[in-house]
Amino acid sequence: MEKTEQTTHFTKDNQSTDKVLAIIELLSHSKEPLRLIDISTQLHYNTSTTLRFLNSLERNGYVYKDRETLKYQMTYKLCGLASYISNRTGIVEIASLPMKHLSTSLGECVCLAVEQDYTVVYVHVADGPGQILRTTQRIGSQAPMHCTGVGKVILSEFPESRIDEMIQLKGLTRYTDNTLITKDMLLSELQVIRRRGYAYDNEECELGARCIAFPLRDYSGQIIAALSVTGPLGRMTDDFINSSFRTILETVQDISYQLGYHS
Repeated sequence: MEKTEQTTHFTKDNQSTDKVLAIIELLSHSKEPLRLIDISTQLHYNTSTTLRFLNSLERNGYVYKDRETLKYQMTYKLCGLASYISNRTGIVEIASLPMKHLSTSLGECVCLAVEQDYTVVYVHVADGPGQILRTTQRIGSQAPMHCTGVGKVILSEFPESRIDEMIQLKGLTRYTDNTLITKDMLLSELQVIRRRGYAYDNEECELGARCIAFPLRDYSGQIIAALSVTGPLGRMTDDFINSSFRTILETVQDISYQLGYHS
């Protein structure tokens, strides 16, 4: 009996937490303050429950109630908390441990890259056991966007105007026979990447090397970086990629989740 009561109490607390978070999200996304009845109606809560949660949020400084209109809106307290988190935890700090585990599990190099001035910059790498990292993928190294897996993943979210600007500034240099060297070829590849959600580098930047790359998204849903698993062509076979795909995807989803992206 005691265990059942504890379980019931936990369930109610859990539901209450979910409801408070739903109110916070509703008010945060609303373009204007909302009345009590608007909040309860949109969330399908009864008004007494909604009022109780709003009063708690107001007492703790997260919600402001206008005394004339009786409408509620979020304060900037959450922004303050977010800035503390942002200052304390960067993408490298979040991604480094999952990348290390992934590299150890697969025995291949795992790379984290961002875009800077239409160029890929590698900000963190995890060597596979006994593997030597390619020169182009050491921390701080730069690489072209149009012929790397991480670069194409990031480009996949760019509007065509930015792709045109990148081509104008950087060109589409041929590095191997597999390099995409025309705008039409690149746009066609980016369309495929958008549809399937990840990219390959099939010896496009360096002969004998292959990688698969995935986007990392933050709380805004935007791609802010890309993660790749890379290795020599003889090991990065289709069979290896297929058998490792879910492990890689779970790592990417875990990092994005910690960055605030909830798909």
